[in-house]
Amino acid sequence: MKLGKDFFCRDVLVVAPELLGKIIVRKFSDDSLKKFTITEVEAYRGEDDLACHASKGRTNRTEVMYWPGGFIYVYLIYGIHYLLNFVTAEIDKPQAVLIRGVDQIIGPGRVSKTLQIDKSLNKVSLFNSKNIWVEDANMNPLYTYAKRIGIEYSGEIWKNKPWRFILTKNL
Repeated sequence: MKLGKDFFCRDVLVVAPELLGKIIVRKFSDDSLKKFTITEVEAYRGEDDLACHASKGRTNRTEVMYWPGGFIYVYLIYGIHYLLNFVTAEIDKPQAVLIRGVDQIIGPGRVSKTLQIDKSLNKVSLFNSKNIWVEDANMNPLYTYAKRIGIEYSGEIWKNKPWRFILTKNL
């Protein structure tokens, strides 16, 4: 069953850990369909979060983060990797979850490469897309948390927030 608006239109700190164990379904250009279990995510929580892209305000890049939960936010990092994020919360509350790991694939760049994520998926609805969506796995995951990675620029408070969630076991 596809996850709906009720799931994504909540605070990122609720949605992020609940995404663990859920399934990303990806239809590729050759019409093959593959499923990937989400194993690691990071939460980014609005304009006050100095690690969040929205901390710079509303821009062409961050516009989708201001939309209601359930849209995809894709951006390019280091000029090499597109990173996959799911927008959460209500309209005008810019929050998103970075997908850091699926199955045995760790690292958001590797995840995006495996899922063939590119800019064409930016601003796509997870509810209406025929190429990518998220399904409930009907599991109760156990998880741990840690500080976010690669955001040293955001300062001591924000770089040390324990907003990275890592699946330890599905029940």
